[in-house]
Amino acid sequence: MKILTRSSLLLLLAISACAPRRDLVYFSNMANTTSVADVQNPDIRIRQNDIISITMNSLSPESNLLFSSNKNPSADPSSKGYRVNKNGNINLPLIGDFKIEGMTIEEAQTGIEAALSQHVKKPEVEVQIVNFKITVIGEVNKPSTFVINDEKVNLLEALGMAGDMTVYGKRDNVLIIRTEDGHKTMKRLDLNRQETLNSPYFNLRQNDIVYVEPDRAKAIEYSSNTRIIPIVVASISAVAVLAAVLLRR
Repeated sequence: MKILTRSSLLLLLAISACAPRRDLVYFSNMANTTSVADVQNPDIRIRQNDIISITMNSLSPESNLLFSSNKNPSADPSSKGYRVNKNGNINLPLIGDFKIEGMTIEEAQTGIEAALSQHVKKPEVEVQIVNFKITVIGEVNKPSTFVINDEKVNLLEALGMAGDMTVYGKRDNVLIIRTEDGHKTMKRLDLNRQETLNSPYFNLRQNDIVYVEPDRAKAIEYSSNTRIIPIVVASISAVAVLAAVLLRR
């Protein structure tokens, strides 16, 4: 029986040894670092199918009312705002078609103010993309698609919104899938290394997908072979007990 017990323990230790060591600390190579330069991420530019909220204040209350219908966008962004069409335009009160595709938020505000100044006095315009979203899936606690209000979100913030990685998430191999101008690009980031903070993929862009891959430990734990092992060990133990009883007779 002692031999059997030792064999069972050795078998369980062998199974545990198959699981790789996991580094659960983000940026673990930054122990002696006190500061990191902030990477300059390119400004977000407006694209086709973006939904734009525009608010305008001027000396003309009547004109202001024309833009009031899309103030305070609701949880459903498609119900408020102006969608950028396939030609890159939005149709605005007083102005008509306005080419907005490719502009930054600041450029759009300046351009719309200039166009409105021909119709109203001292217009002040605020522009916001109301369907700016990112998706986080894989080994996180709350996978979902998130709408971002200020068009600025980095990878750590996105993981925080998704409830952080599970213990099985591979922190050294997070995949970012990005679509720009109809082309998809993929980049893997190592969140155990400081250099990741300087990656152009660390700051996310509209429609980015973050995929956290599970490590080998989860595959081992959930594999059919691993599930059978405890049953096999229990069966061997039962047979050994029965054999010991019979041998004593």
